[in-house]
Amino acid sequence: MPTVTETPTEVQTAKPLRWLFASTGISVTGDGMLLTAAPLMAATLSRDPLSVASVTAAGYAAWLFAGLPAGALVDRWNRRLVMVSADLVRAAVLAVFAGLTLFDLATIPVLVVAVFLVGVGSCFFDPAAQALVPQLVGRDKDRLGQVNGRFWAIDTFGRSLAGPPLGAATFGASRALPFGVDALSFLASAALVSRLPNSPSKPSTQPILPAIREGVAYLLRQTELRTVTFGMAFYNLGYNLAFATLILFAQDKLGISTFAYGVLVAAMSVGGIIGGWVGPRIGARLTPGHAYALTLSVQGLAWLAAVFSDHVWLVGLSLVCVGVASTTGSVVGGSTRQLHSPDELLGRVVAATRLLGIGSAAIGAVLGGLVADAAGLAAPFYVAACFLLAGAAAFLRLGRTRH
Repeated sequence: MPTVTETPTEVQTAKPLRWLFASTGISVTGDGMLLTAAPLMAATLSRDPLSVASVTAAGYAAWLFAGLPAGALVDRWNRRLVMVSADLVRAAVLAVFAGLTLFDLATIPVLVVAVFLVGVGSCFFDPAAQALVPQLVGRDKDRLGQVNGRFWAIDTFGRSLAGPPLGAATFGASRALPFGVDALSFLASAALVSRLPNSPSKPSTQPILPAIREGVAYLLRQTELRTVTFGMAFYNLGYNLAFATLILFAQDKLGISTFAYGVLVAAMSVGGIIGGWVGPRIGARLTPGHAYALTLSVQGLAWLAAVFSDHVWLVGLSLVCVGVASTTGSVVGGSTRQLHSPDELLGRVVAATRLLGIGSAAIGAVLGGLVADAAGLAAPFYVAACFLLAGAAAFLRLGRTRH
């Protein structure tokens, strides 16, 4: 398929990219705080496992319910305004929840609603941010790869490395504090996004449902877009299949403490940052199919190495490899979507890809729990490795189509 060649409004200077990277770093660090603080808060409000799990599920549910409509609206609205509005709404939701917590009025249902609404904000912000990148830097393949490498490295650092410990530390100081700080992070992000070049709206009289179908149909028709979409789904399913019970495996087999487990997860994040440098180079040399064959293979072999290892540092090295593969896949997928999607469809393409990726992640987590329950804590790693290596073989054949 030929690369989409429409010229962006203008190739922007480095300064707007700095605003975008800064806003991303601040907001995803807040997201990382919420990922830790929300379950901690849930555990203080209820000891019922289903109630606590419903808080995490609310984040997935936001994408399942709002992801596709949000992508269609992003394609017709002013993207800068969408991002600012999403940040302000998320800030307001978290500020209200922080206030309720201060007055001991927070409950599990209120927390679930707050997490869901923050997730809905992400459904609008994330596709708009991805769609803005080619408007800022053009559609040169190498340039897109470099920018996406930095973007996903920043995302990994904030969401997985900086945010979670900050969320835990602030929660220890005050239950309301992480939610208040997260609200401030969204306000700061909104201020930075407001400095980006304007992105004019594209009014449309097309109803939302046909617009959604148009975006999904376009994605499914294009080989490159289909490849990275299903590559992401395969990767996320295999990853969550193994990761869902990693904490139990690490505690029972390796006998590690909660702190040591945090170090293991941090090792994966370090790998993700390395992937921000490696990913653009792999994307420049391989087709999307070959790139996903590589990332699926690396992840599958890493889980095998982890399950056969009796040493914490070897498991940590395996998780570094998983992190490198994860960010590499994100860089390749993001650049391919931006390169091969028309601007008027890019929001819908990003949203549809995220929807499938999040759905597969949820399925993988459930399967991981079921497999571990039926066959032991090592079994999910074997099943994930077999699934991922089989997927790698399939994507190796898809890699014959150059992009």
